[in-house]
Amino acid sequence: MSIKISATAFDPWQEVQTYQKSALRAGQFGATSVFIGTMRDFNDGAAIQGMILEYYPGMTEKQLEKIVGEAQQQWAVLDALVIHRVGAILPNEPIVLVAVWTAHRGDAFDASRYIMEALKSRAPFWKKELLGPEDERWLVANTQGYKTD
Repeated sequence: MSIKISATAFDPWQEVQTYQKSALRAGQFGATSVFIGTMRDFNDGAAIQGMILEYYPGMTEKQLEKIVGEAQQQWAVLDALVIHRVGAILPNEPIVLVAVWTAHRGDAFDASRYIMEALKSRAPFWKKELLGPEDERWLVANTQGYKTD
């Protein structure tokens, strides 16, 4: 398992490839589920020019480790990689990467969704949207993820 907080832009596909080559043995896994969250240029009816993402160093990483550990207890996860951006982010830049390796697709899908949804609701991140040169707002709630209806 690897948890990274990054203050700089990253290439999620390169991160997955590099991690898979270095941390997993060929033939060890049969499924890889990858989720990439990218910054939109809109939210709640407004155009967004950028975002500042803050976190609680030390606590955020521990919470992410706990979330991945919970997924490992519920599904047959062989390994997982979570990378989350902080700092100044522009539209179309990746914000979060969740990659999960398992023997079978069901566990990969379920575990990666669990990690992402738990991250959005429990990890200590704070987002400030930049609407214009003199206009900004802190987000108080995340967008809807998993729908039960």
